[in-house]
Amino acid sequence: MSTEPPAEGAVPVCYRHPAKETYIRCQRCERPICPDCMRPAAVGFQCPNCVHEGARTTRSARTAYGGERSANPALTSIVLVVTNVAVWLLILATGGRESRWVERLALLPDGRCMASDRESWFPNADSASACRTVPGADWVPGVAEGAPWQLLTSVFAHVEPWHIAFNMVALWFLGPQLEMAIGRARYLALYLLSGLAGSACVYWLADEQVQTLGASGAIFGLMGALLIVAVKVGGNYQQILMWIGINFLITIVGRGFISWQGHLGGFLGGLAIAALLVYAPRTRRTTWQVAGLAALAGVLAVLFAVRTTMLV
Repeated sequence: MSTEPPAEGAVPVCYRHPAKETYIRCQRCERPICPDCMRPAAVGFQCPNCVHEGARTTRSARTAYGGERSANPALTSIVLVVTNVAVWLLILATGGRESRWVERLALLPDGRCMASDRESWFPNADSASACRTVPGADWVPGVAEGAPWQLLTSVFAHVEPWHIAFNMVALWFLGPQLEMAIGRARYLALYLLSGLAGSACVYWLADEQVQTLGASGAIFGLMGALLIVAVKVGGNYQQILMWIGINFLITIVGRGFISWQGHLGGFLGGLAIAALLVYAPRTRRTTWQVAGLAALAGVLAVLFAVRTTMLV
């Protein structure tokens, strides 16, 4: 296709549609364009080729902390909510508290010998070989016996309706705000690492024979992160502190059936992760952030490994 200017005195034609006469030119490349090719620009019109080239070369908008700005800040939270609800429905459809999926997904530090009713276990049968001598009993492995996935899968597992409802409502209110502030990838890292920090605290401090499950550790991590962001921007964080205080009060009052270890670990993890993200030096910010998150993940891995050697 020819892009040469028309001869002197000739009527200009669209460079993309030579049969169409036009006196409008692209503001970027100055070639003639017909009404079908006109694309509104900040000043005048541009042709489709220039619009495409501009979109390709324009740098993506970034958040204040280096993350790519999300077109839909609620999308990641929606995916997390759907995942949690799907796992809950699976557990509900296969027996609820007695579901074998609870045994597979919940965090159990050390293995235990379960009775056939799935409601009691035999503490004296403290190994798979000993459990095989108990009629009708099944050995349920814990993290220390080769089920390390429980450290993460427990963050997505729930049994009680009130438990998942509270966590998902909190996720829906907290998540989009944080994704808008730090970007999608950093928000997802915050959620998962906070959940693992909660699992680390449970693995070290909770009863070795008690199963723990729920997204509460990750949710408390989001609370801690929102507090750090509010402090960084000089916002009014008194209401956030009050909300965190109320949730910790509920945790203390209900510590008989609420995992205070998971809540505490997730909250501390969220504080540390958010501090790494928002206080990273502006020069080579992404490098500092990735290095900090990798170091934190390494610390968690060491904690998991050391505790496992103590339990084996």
